[in-house]
This record gives sequence, structure tokens and C-alpha cells, in this order.
Amino acid sequence: MTAAEPAVGSTSPPVPPVPVPGRPHVPRVLSIAGTDPTGGAGLHADLKAITAHDGYGMGVVTALVAQNTHGVRSVHVPDVGFLREQLDAVSDDVVVDAVKVGMLGTVEVVRTVTDWLREHRPPVVVVDPVMVATSGDRLLDRQATAAMGDLLALADLVTPNRAELTDLVALAGGTAPTPLEAARLVARRWDVLVLAKGGHDTGPTADDVLVRPDGSARTFRGPRIATTNTHGTGCSLSSAIATLAARDGDWELAVGGAKTWLTAALRGADALRVGTGNGPVDHGALTRAALPATTWTDRWWADVAETLDRTLSCSFLEGLRDGTLDGDVFARYLAQDVHYLRAYEQHLRRLAATTDGDAAAFWASAAAGCADEARDLHHRRLAGTHADDPVHPTCAGYLAHLQAAADSGSVGVLAAAVLPCFRVYAWVGTQLGRAPEGHPFADWLGAYGDPAFAAASAEATARVEALAAAADPSERGRMARAHRRSTEWELAFFRMPTGQVDPSARVDPADAADPPEPAILEDPSAPADPPAQRD
Repeated sequence: MTAAEPAVGSTSPPVPPVPVPGRPHVPRVLSIAGTDPTGGAGLHADLKAITAHDGYGMGVVTALVAQNTHGVRSVHVPDVGFLREQLDAVSDDVVVDAVKVGMLGTVEVVRTVTDWLREHRPPVVVVDPVMVATSGDRLLDRQATAAMGDLLALADLVTPNRAELTDLVALAGGTAPTPLEAARLVARRWDVLVLAKGGHDTGPTADDVLVRPDGSARTFRGPRIATTNTHGTGCSLSSAIATLAARDGDWELAVGGAKTWLTAALRGADALRVGTGNGPVDHGALTRAALPATTWTDRWWADVAETLDRTLSCSFLEGLRDGTLDGDVFARYLAQDVHYLRAYEQHLRRLAATTDGDAAAFWASAAAGCADEARDLHHRRLAGTHADDPVHPTCAGYLAHLQAAADSGSVGVLAAAVLPCFRVYAWVGTQLGRAPEGHPFADWLGAYGDPAFAAASAEATARVEALAAAADPSERGRMARAHRRSTEWELAFFRMPTGQVDPSARVDPADAADPPEPAILEDPSAPADPPAQRD
């Protein structure tokens, strides 16, 4: 039970959460609007805009709209009794900081929403009078338009597009020669702020003007973004303003912040590639830009954290670190490592042959270093002991996995599969530390912690990262699985010489006399699981 929860059976109200100093309250914003199954406008766009401004979005559906980026096909308006039930369900339970009213459709809906607002008006009310869509589709019938006056009287801000502003001027019983004069007339008639938007103008800028009931105004300037993907801009802007006004307590700050956000959303719109008509804006553009950069290989590394923890705690590495590892056990390990490195060298050479430029040079250099390591350190250490040991089933399983990755035909999958041999060993070197003078395995610990090898590991990671960034999601997923499986095989390889078994691994131990036969794999980056091991 948390501090904010009452005890079981208690009739006391919940204890409100303690606010975090310096952090503004998250505005609770209700959108009353129609739907858009393609997600670009209406309630769907409102919730995205609210979330993008760190608000908590709620939604009451006024109309079910069959539309896409080409326009509206049909509209179904549910019974207004159910609409009122939705509204009451919210207000009976949740404190609402702001309401954004969008598409209403019929006079009955307009009156139902107006009546509810009279009873439950929150501090901030923004009305986007959805009468005419950007596509030209009429979304509010004439009778409902006539009923809008009572709703506007309850609003703090109205955000009409150019066609809707003309309708509101007519509803006010006047005429206006310019959009600015039209906004002044509407603001004066209903004692409301009016945002006269410049998205439909021409020229290098798209300037919006916030008009007050006294006729004074402030212009918010912004560049005109060259895109046809503007579906839902009005819905999105009004919801953003409502959220910021509830948080900041100032309409000019809210309009300025929302306009900056919408400009970025328009800049990112084309890259979304949603629909073949008038597509939506990118509601997440600024949020995405503010997120810390996370690389694919870093995510893969975090994914195998538990495997790495088990690797470091295996008895082989513990004995290697403190010098108590039996020399014959170490020799058995080296014998298998020689088998492994001979095959591993060939996979590195294959990567060199299938890449070019600096990448090819790196993989070729790594292959040569792999051959040198097998020849010098291993052979000096083995000195004839265990030199003729056959391939252990664990080693055979790991090599089968690498071969399957090579046979996949994907350079990225193979590169991801060989990466853990770099990265795990370099990481182990940082964890084991420097060996004291006279340590029986000082040369081996030195090889793990060699700065040159750490640099090679970093470059291998960067090469794989570039391949992952260029891959499509399907190949990138196969790369992730190949990397995960190789890391599991690294753990199995470290446990192999001491015979440890791990009950948390996925299959029974492969400690039979004969290595497992390679399987025909549906996913070439996902060969047979490594042998189960236990500490």
C-alpha cells in the first residue's frame, strides 16, 4: 500500500500525493471532440497535443467520423444522452483543469455540451469551432451553428480557421472587411479572446493574431512551412494552447509556446508518411528532439544486463581474478578458445570482404589480430597441453550460431553476432582490473584490459551501430537477436571449463560426448540456444 492509498475498509478519502518541488502540476485536460481513425485530427490529435505538452489528456466523443487524409466520408453522432453520461463520468470523478471543445456536429450536441459547461466550467475553456474542415467538408449544420453563441459566451479563447471566422461574423450579425476586423467583432460580441490564424494566407510567414475583447491584439510570427500535410493543425494547436494555459496561467505564453511547437510539428509532417492525401503533423517532433540519444547497440547492451551479471559471477572468472583457478582448467579453456578464434577469424575476414573503405580495413585488421592472438598467447600458454582437445559441445554450439549468422546473407546480422566477443571481453577487462605482480594469469588479465583492445571494441561497436541504423526494422530485429544469443554463448563459454550449469538458461545442458547437430533455422540469426548452465 502506498502513502496515497487509504487502508483497506477505510472510509477516509485518499491522501493527495505530495507535490515535487519545482515541478509544475500536470494539467488535466479534457477534449470534447469527434474522432479521426487515421489519428491526425479530432480527439486523436488532441490527446497527442496534450501529451506533447506534458498534460494528462482525457476524451469525450461527440461524433464518430469516417475520414482519412483525403476527407470525411460519413459522420455518426451518438445519442446525446450517452454524450452527457460521458461528460458526467469525467466531472463526477476528475478535477478538470482545461477543456478543449472541438467538433460538435448537431444542435443537440452543442446544447448538451453548453449545459454541462455551465455546471462544470473549468478554469480554462478553449473552443475550436469545428464548422468547416480544411478539406472543405462542412462539419456543423446550420442549426447547430446558430446555437454556438451560448457556447462561445462560456469560452476563454476561440480558435476558428478562416472559413469558420466568416461564419462567426455572420452569427454575430455583422460584417468585416479583413480577418483582423472579423476577429475583433467576434471577440467583442462574446467577450472572448480570438486567435485569428494565418495558416491560410500566402507569403513567407504564417502569422497568428491574438485579439482581445477590447480590440487590442498581439501578433505571433512564424515561418510558413512548405508542406501539404496540415491535417488536424487546428485541433492540435487549440489543444496545445489549452494545456499550456492551464499550466502557465497566461494566454500569450500559451499561444506563443503552442505556435513554436506546431511549427516544429509541421516541419516533421512529411517524414511521417501517413496517408496519400492531406496528411497529419508530427505531434512528437519536439519531444523526440529533446530525448537523449540512445544507440541501438546501447539498447542491446542493456538488454543483456542480466546475462552480463551472471558472466562476471561465474567461478571461472572469479578464479581467474583472484589467481585460484586451476591451471589445467585454464588450459582446457584455452584449447577451446583456439578452436573458437580460428573460426572467428574467418567470420571477421568475411565481414572485411563484404564491406568497403574504413569498415573493411577495420574488420581485416581485427581478423589479423585474432590470428596473432591464437598463435602467440594461446599456444605459449598451452605449450602442448590440451592442444589436441576436440571441440567441446559448447564451443561447437557457439560456432554453429556464428555460422548461421554468416549464412543469413546479412552483413548486419553477422556483425551483430561477432560484436559480443569484442564487447564482453573488453567489459570483463574493466571489471577484473589490473593483476598484481606475480599473479599467475597476469598476461591474460592484461589482454582483457588492454587499451588497444578496448579501442577495437569501441570501433566494432560503432561499425555495428552504423549497420543497425541503416537496417530496416526486420533486419535490425534479427541483429538484436543475434547479439543477444552471442552474449548468452559468451556466458556459456566462460562456464564451460568448470562445468557450471545455470537453471535459468533456456535448454538442458549440452554436455554429451558429441556436439549438437546444426539445425535448420527459420531465423538464421537465431540458432539453437546455448547450453544451460548453473552457478
